[in-house]
Amino acid sequence: MSTGRKNKSGDQPHPVLRPLTMTQVSRLVRLAENAASARGFPMRYDGAGALLSTTDHGMAAGLANLARTVGGLPRQQWRAAVSAHFDQMSPGGEPPEVPEDLDNELYLRLVDASTIDPDWTERVPELVPGVLIAPATHAGRAVALHFDPDALGRPWPELNQIGLANLRRLQDTVEHIQVPGAELTMLGGHMFAASRALVLDTVLRESLHVENPSFGCLVAMPVRDILLIHVLHDPTVIYAFAAMVKLATTFYTESPGPITPHVYYVADNQWHQMTDYTNGTADLKSTAAFSNALKRLEAQTSTSRP
Repeated sequence: MSTGRKNKSGDQPHPVLRPLTMTQVSRLVRLAENAASARGFPMRYDGAGALLSTTDHGMAAGLANLARTVGGLPRQQWRAAVSAHFDQMSPGGEPPEVPEDLDNELYLRLVDASTIDPDWTERVPELVPGVLIAPATHAGRAVALHFDPDALGRPWPELNQIGLANLRRLQDTVEHIQVPGAELTMLGGHMFAASRALVLDTVLRESLHVENPSFGCLVAMPVRDILLIHVLHDPTVIYAFAAMVKLATTFYTESPGPITPHVYYVADNQWHQMTDYTNGTADLKSTAAFSNALKRLEAQTSTSRP
């Protein structure tokens, strides 16, 4: 009987490391601790979703992204995925190296502020509340974040200019998704897809072939490699909003690299948060800018009717 109770408990979803069960997390922790140790990072699980250093250098490694990665893989592939993940760590837990060709290798990356040490978040700006803009460089197969901009040897305005310029050079894969009553555009193809929201004008022009949309856009950047957009042009925006909320929430809760579950209305370079999760569900957050856009859309629709 006790074995049955134990197995039943092990099948329960883990409260932090979604989408894994308690039993699966135990296996992931063993693999992660062994992989870290083999690379010279002696670490132990803290019981709350992260590995902490057993030495005095204070290194920590969250397991949330890794849990989402292995959650979509067959069990026999977990060891290789964990090994690849820890191969990306900087030797000895040191800050990432500054590339020699900073002008061509520096980008800006959107990051969920809740996943970052509070002492670091004060050093970089926000796009919207809870979403940081961090300098980032490629480090092998990974992206290294630089939360001490001074260490890059350039003033922030120059780093910002370089990062934006390199984001504009990237090319997206574009997928048009038909949802009930409307159409959304999903952009991806690289690890900076969501961060291309920082150069939304370029994305609209080059990937959606839209210049200066009169009524603005709905935008979501749920995870690092996905950007969702709907350009307002008629009353189908209501259906687009509902579908985008559902997609953004699903990607944010299930995929690696979460940034924000929220949907935003963007017009005239101003970002307005459209969703509120205070009550545990996605509620519409009223904003004057979006309300005015809907009124203008309705007026346009009315005048175009025969």
